[in-house]
Amino acid sequence: MPTTEADTQAMTMAGLNLIQQALSIYDSDLRLVVWNERFRSMFDLPDHLVERGAPFDETIRFLVKRGEYGDVDDVEGFVKERVDLALAFEPHYIERQMANGRWISVEGSPLPQGGWVAVYTDITSVKRQEELLRTRSEALSGQLLSRAEELATTNRKLESTVIALEEAKRQLTEIEARTRLTTEMMPAHIAHVGPDRRYTYSNRRLSAVMPGSLPDPVGIHAADVLGVQPWSAIAPHLDRAFAGQSSVFEFTHEPSSRRIRVALTPDQSAGGVYILSMDITEETQARTALQQTRRRELAAQMVSGLAHDFSNLLTIVLGAQSKLNTMTLPSEAEGLVNATLTAARRGGELLNRIADMTGQRAPHPGPTSPARFLADLEPLARSTLPPGISLEIDNQLPDSPLLLDAGRLQDALLNLVLNARDACGQSGRIKLTARSVQDTWCEFEVSDTGGGFTDSALTHALDPFFTTKGDDGSGLGLAMVYDTVKLSGGRVRVANKDGGARVTLRLPLKKVPHIEASGLALLVEDNELIRTHVREMLIELGHSVVEASSAEEAMSLAEDIPDISVILSDVSLEGEATGVDLVGALGEARPHCFLMTSLPETDPLFRRAVERAPVLRKPFEKSVLAGYLGKEDTR
Repeated sequence: MPTTEADTQAMTMAGLNLIQQALSIYDSDLRLVVWNERFRSMFDLPDHLVERGAPFDETIRFLVKRGEYGDVDDVEGFVKERVDLALAFEPHYIERQMANGRWISVEGSPLPQGGWVAVYTDITSVKRQEELLRTRSEALSGQLLSRAEELATTNRKLESTVIALEEAKRQLTEIEARTRLTTEMMPAHIAHVGPDRRYTYSNRRLSAVMPGSLPDPVGIHAADVLGVQPWSAIAPHLDRAFAGQSSVFEFTHEPSSRRIRVALTPDQSAGGVYILSMDITEETQARTALQQTRRRELAAQMVSGLAHDFSNLLTIVLGAQSKLNTMTLPSEAEGLVNATLTAARRGGELLNRIADMTGQRAPHPGPTSPARFLADLEPLARSTLPPGISLEIDNQLPDSPLLLDAGRLQDALLNLVLNARDACGQSGRIKLTARSVQDTWCEFEVSDTGGGFTDSALTHALDPFFTTKGDDGSGLGLAMVYDTVKLSGGRVRVANKDGGARVTLRLPLKKVPHIEASGLALLVEDNELIRTHVREMLIELGHSVVEASSAEEAMSLAEDIPDISVILSDVSLEGEATGVDLVGALGEARPHCFLMTSLPETDPLFRRAVERAPVLRKPFEKSVLAGYLGKEDTR
């Protein structure tokens, strides 16, 4: 039968009443909380002083007036002195003789929760033995007897001190265990390195932050724990930390492709260094996308005025040149007119490309089958290559659909293939490799057997208007590739490999969520005709459908119907709340949510929608909707 709390308290009090010592526990306000029957009988206390909440000062006052402390002239002063001593909550041990002639020892210890416990032991027999020893051992010197008494008293005090120290040790052990458990639950690696660069402490989270590192590095040199590349990135900062300079820096952990932030703090007392390491890959992706958006906004502000005036000038030039073509001109003037027209048209094309790069475009990722995407890309790429250049596509990506901006990614890869073609000349080999990296990145690498990048190109290849093709190049190809990838939170690397060039695009790897084929769908659309059309699509895809025309109505349905597996909502709805507000209000535990809209990409509400959930552009066909829902016809 399980023991109740009342049973436990009763058993505790019964046990305390069986011990030979008196015990009392007063709280931080000096009110009696716990006592045993021996406490009452030892001091012959009245009932009102041995009940819960009895004041400590009244008990002292009662004992003083009864003569327990001898002749006391100032009773209240004596009581106040005892109360002040108790309020100090310091360990103490004293021995005194009671009014009835018996001797007691008083051992007091503070409690971690506040208050203190006192144990009273009858040591009359010990004192009598000491007195008997004194009276019967005339051969022993008084100094030896006095020393023996002092040692006996000291031993009893030491026993009290040892008990207090053991309790303190137990509390420290519990605190250390809680601290270690807390640090081991943190999503960061906390460590200490000694002057010899060996770990003296680790919360055992290093392998979670930097995969491939040793899980328990204590006692091992940091270079052996981290590996060659991470150690080369950290070592210079660590040397400065040992010199007394704190630092916070970031580096890419090449074995896992994660972005790591490291904080180093010198340990002034022991000559070591404290290390805090965190995985900030997702933060870096979001920060990179935000920085690129801000740069593009600034570029758009600077270019928009110039582009407007330039467009007006080109319109005038083209109009004038068209009139010249209708006139009778000398034969030598015809070539000049055609050259001017060609230059003006070239300027118009350049203006359009600048507008594409600085315009307020937003990434529009959609469900994409990697195999089908690359299969569609291959004929487009091969058609641009001369017979002497071969193209190899190596697809190592998983078969499941991914969320990618397929159109812009295709443009970017075609741009890289064209650059590789120009580098190869009339013969060579181009290879496109697609792979996943640590389930974090989706990587596309285009390499060729051309002449590779020059030192200048390695530094400036991604800068707008930088080109090594002379008049044949605009210098915007790689800049637009860089812009496309950065807006998606990815990154671009240019390098040379085996004598040729290599360009690597990394995009965040986002898989299309798996949705139950026959689940219940909540359709939110305020246009009845569109709602009917989309409802029929969902039914044909195997879903049961409930409908709402506003975000408020949809919220009510989502709360009342627990079996909803997918929500498809228009961005603009009747009422004040939008589809974006609906997704935000549903919280993290919401079903899979998709938004649909006909808003332009420049609309701020469209940008908010893309940040919240996958967005379908109206109008869309059933095959497109099926792709978003992870069903057949994914493209």
